[in-house]
Amino acid sequence: MTDRERLKQIIMELSYEKRRVTLASGRESDFYFDGKQTTLHAEGGFLVGKLFYQAAREFAGVQAVGGITLGADPIATATSVAALLDGNPLHAFIIRKEPKGHGTGQWLEGRKNLPAGTKVVIVEDVVTTGGSSMKAVRRAEEEGLKVLGIVALVDREEGGRENIEAEGYSLKAIFGRRELTGDAV
Repeated sequence: MTDRERLKQIIMELSYEKRRVTLASGRESDFYFDGKQTTLHAEGGFLVGKLFYQAAREFAGVQAVGGITLGADPIATATSVAALLDGNPLHAFIIRKEPKGHGTGQWLEGRKNLPAGTKVVIVEDVVTTGGSSMKAVRRAEEEGLKVLGIVALVDREEGGRENIEAEGYSLKAIFGRRELTGDAV
């Protein structure tokens, strides 16, 4: 079994649920991908790191990976570790949902590893409309980083890719919803 096939198996066992939910976008859905169940699983996190590292490398010159807390945190860390093990260190960073309320008031954690102009890839667990991804892109750019693109664990195939591309960015998804569930969108 390939790493990708095993990761798919873990996602379907731990992260996919057929039930009614309200998504971060405000939309209602009859299914849910709880990416953190996979990214925080020992083997799942390891495989996520390997596959995200492979995808991030497709963006020429990438130097760091990160995204909005909480979904991106384990992905960025696992990807950074996988990159280091391959001899090509990529730093991880975390974008807060609001600035730190004390101390330096930072939006970005890992800042000292990211000089202005650092080429980064935004990572996400699940993309629906692309709103969270674009929020991460804007914040990273406001912090002086150069965003090369976005990598997601699952693209729900509900317009996120098109919205991201309309903003001039590329989305690479490890899996699309149809590939995982076999359902038509």
